[in-house]
Amino acid sequence: MPFSPLPDILTDRLTDLTEELLLKRNIRLLMLDFDNTIVPYTTDVPTAEMAAWLRRMNESEITLCVVSNSHKDRVPRFCREYGLGCITHAKKPFSRGIKACLAKYGIPASQAALVGDQIYTDTLGANCAGVTSILVKAIHNHTFWLKARHVLELPFIFAARKRRIDK
Repeated sequence: MPFSPLPDILTDRLTDLTEELLLKRNIRLLMLDFDNTIVPYTTDVPTAEMAAWLRRMNESEITLCVVSNSHKDRVPRFCREYGLGCITHAKKPFSRGIKACLAKYGIPASQAALVGDQIYTDTLGANCAGVTSILVKAIHNHTFWLKARHVLELPFIFAARKRRIDK
């Protein structure tokens, strides 16, 4: 699989993704990073907009599954509450968790996407596993290290800017 840090799709927020957009790209499984993609690191309570998006997508033809590197109980608890599949300890950018998710749902990589806020884990992991990579802006870079990581990602974001989607 290609070793590329460039996302296939760029968008501002997870909630910009629609069932129609995903189905048009033949995506039936949407794997979701958790921290800073669905909720900030500092909480496990989604905004009203995010909660409504999760409900809408759960009623759609798209299967949702959180694929997170987290070891914390808050991720599976959130997934149970919102009716989402869940794979933790995913070890992104390695493909173990992504491949486990594909196997769990019996969906080929060509019909799956992974959306997250980090190029060096989410985008790179998706690209190496052969699934569509979708990069969203981090909800809240609240520490020096998160801000520094974002600065290191800027050249790749700039190089992929033509892949931006609008709502």
